[in-house]
Amino acid sequence: MNDLFEILDCTPSNVQKCAGIVRAGGVIVFPTDTTYGIGCDPYNDAAVERIFSIKSRDRGKPLPVLTYSAKDAERLVRFNDAARALAGRFWPGALTIVAELADLSISAKVTGGRNNLAVRVPANDCVLSLLKECRYLVGTSANLSGHKSPKSSRDILDSGMSGFDALLVDDRVSGTPSTIVDVTGPKVEIVRAGAIKPEEIFSVLGT
Repeated sequence: MNDLFEILDCTPSNVQKCAGIVRAGGVIVFPTDTTYGIGCDPYNDAAVERIFSIKSRDRGKPLPVLTYSAKDAERLVRFNDAARALAGRFWPGALTIVAELADLSISAKVTGGRNNLAVRVPANDCVLSLLKECRYLVGTSANLSGHKSPKSSRDILDSGMSGFDALLVDDRVSGTPSTIVDVTGPKVEIVRAGAIKPEEIFSVLGT
């Protein structure tokens, strides 16, 4: 893997450049509203494999996918009424929804062989401008597995993580991870409590 990467401010031309890197099978680090993420084209097996290697991540663990809109998310997964209600209330935002996989052409490395997928529309203008070009990005935290999630570009540079192609910089991130909910069962399950409180979730659902 190449240990050298470009550091790019989040300007329109650099967003276009990063979109080109993703389309060409590259791996980039980018800001979201929660933490910095590392991602690639979720349909590209080789690029997804690079992310596992860069993070030293267990390949049995699935990866989340960021999308530009709820409509784009529904091309990847099957939303039920609960998922639509939650997406309508909290997207763009710090809510990740695990739903039944619909697009079977997505890399099996992303899903870890499962029949569901975690999706989110982030509330960060920089990554949304990138997603407007790419539509979909693997969006796992940009850290070595077991290490703290990065809150700034400096955290990335100090982490020793390498092997990606570009770092897109916009340090307006909260540092608080997203809340993860699973809508695949008969009841919505909180998988991870994060930026959105469980009571806010259940208030939307009327439970």
